[in-house]
Amino acid sequence: NTSDPEILNQVLVNYDQKTKDFFRWTVSYTQEKLARLIEEKTSLHFGEILDLIPLERGKSGRIIRLKVVGSKLTYIFGKELEIRKILSDSHLYSSAFVCDKLDYVDDVPQRFQLVGAGWGHGVGLCQIGAAVMGEKGYKYEQILFHYFKDAMIKKKY
Repeated sequence: NTSDPEILNQVLVNYDQKTKDFFRWTVSYTQEKLARLIEEKTSLHFGEILDLIPLERGKSGRIIRLKVVGSKLTYIFGKELEIRKILSDSHLYSSAFVCDKLDYVDDVPQRFQLVGAGWGHGVGLCQIGAAVMGEKGYKYEQILFHYFKDAMIKKKY
């Protein structure tokens, strides 16, 4: 956990530096915005978005298969990064989210609220945490073993 701009500049691109909380986050979309966003990102016309259904989650809780149900098309997306890209102008912080559908009109949700946790792919190493540890003088071996307790480092050349 840091707010040090020099450390954050090492690991975050500009738009990520505007984010103040990667641990818990919320993104809200109107029906129109979400339908337009998904169509722009996929070139598929879903019509009105009726539901976002997680079909499978990985060990970290991130969605790795998502069914998008529209009034004209239903499609399953099957990659974590693809899911993050189709549901955001740039990308969601992670695919570890739940979707609340709100403000129904004629059985069609008019608002979608994604409530999420974490940032990144969820493979176990926090880039910000590793950068802070490096700034505090930890060696790369100490940082790796902090995140991957049973890892072994071998010289292969």
